[in-house]
This record gives sequence, C-alpha cells and structure tokens, in this order.
Amino acid sequence: MALNATQLSALSRLFSASVLREMAKKGNSPLFARLLVDTGLLTRQAQTAMQTVSAAFEAAFADLNQLGKRDEYVYRAALTHKILLGIHSLNTASMLTEFRVGNSKADVVILNGTSTVYEIKSERDSLARLENQIFNYRKVFAKIYVIAAESHVQDIINCTSSDIGVMSLGCRNRISTKREATEQINSICPVTIFESLRSTEASMILRNLGIDVPDVPNTMLYSVMRECFSRLAPEDVHQQMVQTLKKTRKLVSLSSLVDKMPKSLQPAVLTTQLRRADHERLIMAINTPLDEALNWT
Repeated sequence: MALNATQLSALSRLFSASVLREMAKKGNSPLFARLLVDTGLLTRQAQTAMQTVSAAFEAAFADLNQLGKRDEYVYRAALTHKILLGIHSLNTASMLTEFRVGNSKADVVILNGTSTVYEIKSERDSLARLENQIFNYRKVFAKIYVIAAESHVQDIINCTSSDIGVMSLGCRNRISTKREATEQINSICPVTIFESLRSTEASMILRNLGIDVPDVPNTMLYSVMRECFSRLAPEDVHQQMVQTLKKTRKLVSLSSLVDKMPKSLQPAVLTTQLRRADHERLIMAINTPLDEALNWT
C-alpha cells in the first residue's frame, strides 16, 4: 500500500529525539500517540499485533524500512547495528551524528582506532551537495564512505575519486561495499578540526600535545586557541581528536539502556542526550500497553 507524505513524515518523526525525550522526561508521549495515528499503522495492521509501545516502534520501522520509503534513520540504524555494534562495540568505539564540519553536517561518524565518516544518500536524497560535503569531510576524517540507495551507487562512483568508499543498503538491511575507502591523512586541516570541537575538547587536545592552554580572557580564547591549532601537525591533531572524542562522547554508559530497547529504537537512544535519571521512565514508557499509550495526553 502506497503511503502519502503525511504518513511517511509521521513514520520518520516517531524515531525523533523529541519523542524519546518526552517519554524519558514524562514517562509518556502525547506526540508518539498523535504520530502513530498519523502513520496509518493502526488501520494497516491489526492492533492486536502491536500490544505495546515497543511493538508499535518495531512495526513502524518495518514499514519505514521498505525500499522506496527508507529515510536517513533506516540507514543510520543499519550502520549502528552492522558496524558500531556488529564489528566494534560500545566499549571500543563511539558514534557521532550530525557532527558539524565546515558548512556541512556529517550524518554518522564512527571512531575506533581512526575516524570514519558515513554520508547517507537515501532514496529520498539527491546528490547535489555531495561534492561540497566530501570537500569538508576530507579536512577532518581519515576515511570517507557514502552509503546510498542502489539507484545512486553508480552516479556516486562516477562523480567521486577512488579514495572515497561507496556502500549500498540492500534489502533486509544488508550493507554491501562497492568500493573500499582509502585512509587519507594528508588532507586533514587542524583548524577545521578545532572549529568542529567543543572548547573543552580543544583544550584537552592542546594539553595532550604538551601545549599550555593560553591564559587569556574568554573573549579572546577562541581566536588564540585557533591560532595554536593552525601550527600543529595534521596527523597529531587527528590522532588526538579520535582519542579525545572517544572519551568525551563515549556511549558505554548507555549499554544497559540500549539492551532494554527494541532494536528499531536503539540507534535513536545512542544519539539522543538523555539524563541517566530518566532512563527508567523511558523503559516504562516503551513497555506501556498500546491501548493505554494511545490515550496519552
């Protein structure tokens, strides 16, 4: 059954940070209830098959995961399960999403011994911004992959250089590598890395490299630190960026919460800032009977 724009939008928004935060903060989510109705799932599937909020998320993801409907979240879920949790683990690697790099935002970055960025081009995306995105990513990350719908793959191979990795997301969420990425450190720009970091992270990198953080007024600190980074070796800054971000943005503390979430919701939990004190409320909300959740107001 073809879905209209309202239903597709509602399916995508179910997995948004707004829904998760509302559940975690209040133990319920009127937004979830409204969006679930808007998806049309309740009329397309027997409600008895979705007895809990958790089951409703799984059904919504299955709907969203059909070829032609898949959005960025479906691709992010595949990367989370196949690479972050499949090849690596929360103990050894970290994942960043929507990480600002120049005038672009990296969809998914995985940090283990090095840095790898994954730019998503789903069925719903065009390739118009890809050249500029790759230009920016070269300045910060060692490896670049574009993970795309099969319909985009050949165009991406044709319009990118041989060091750019290309992946496709097939049916059943299988990721296949069409071209391996080559690690390229020579394009790393220390200043661009600095501009992508939090001030505390930039300070940690300087200290780790034996450089004293300048003792200047806060109004001057940004420009002075930026100048410090401009004089550093790209390889050193990249290595320290990976080590620092793995510490400051580590995900291992979420392991217990992730294990209690439906698989479809795990990528959202890993990329949404939630207070530890709110974890139990989120678990309670996820396990709420669906007929009760539909009355959330």
